[in-house]
Amino acid sequence: MEGNIILGLDIGGTGIKGGLVDVITGKLVSERIRYKTPSPAYPKAIAEKVQQLIKELEYQGDIIGCGFPAIIIDGVAKSAANIHESWIDTNVEQLLGDATGKQVYVLNDADAAGVAEVYHGSMQNSSGVSLLLTLGTGIGSALFVDKELVPNTEFGHLHLKGQNNVVEKYASNTIRKEEDLSYEDWVKRLNMLLKHLALIFSPSIIVLGGGISKHYDDYKDYFGEFSFPVQPATLLNQAGLVGAAHYAFRKSQRLVNQAD
Repeated sequence: MEGNIILGLDIGGTGIKGGLVDVITGKLVSERIRYKTPSPAYPKAIAEKVQQLIKELEYQGDIIGCGFPAIIIDGVAKSAANIHESWIDTNVEQLLGDATGKQVYVLNDADAAGVAEVYHGSMQNSSGVSLLLTLGTGIGSALFVDKELVPNTEFGHLHLKGQNNVVEKYASNTIRKEEDLSYEDWVKRLNMLLKHLALIFSPSIIVLGGGISKHYDDYKDYFGEFSFPVQPATLLNQAGLVGAAHYAFRKSQRLVNQAD
């Protein structure tokens, strides 16, 4: 198999998705496979599902990229968002590497989606500070400076003035559904977060991801006036695994170059 074809994984609280990605084009070159996340989502159970996915895809390569719902530092999970708490302080790269016999590179799942958008989607022509927000059960974030990832930002956990809880408990897509908010009322809440991030980072673009991004035309007219564009993500439900594969490819190439 060609060296630019990498297995990308997107591990979440409800589903484990995987596919073979051409990291040069950002396109899937296999079917996209999805398994239901085991419950409880213990590390061993997840590793077994990953083994099953590799077998089904008949992946013969040596490298795997994996987006994971946690703060990831040096391959180790430091939180457990929508995954079993036994993952905290687990070396995800080592665990999945031992289970598969391959080199695994792991990053936060929102960061993975951001990498996909930076290199193959809505942020690929941006310079300076660019930002992806994933709007789903919570609010994930991925921050880039001249296309370099600043990992584990977790802007959905910010407390905004006048709010008693973190912003993802106020403006996520799940909250929109639970409170039966109109798009206009929901975007009023989201604008508070965008204004706050704009004040801190002066971004060149903010991209909105998650399933709600495909309905962007229904709410695009309700955003405030910003000095930067607010645009929908383009890779939708493939972003996590595409970005994870691209991240693994770039990191492996960087290590090879350092060795030379």
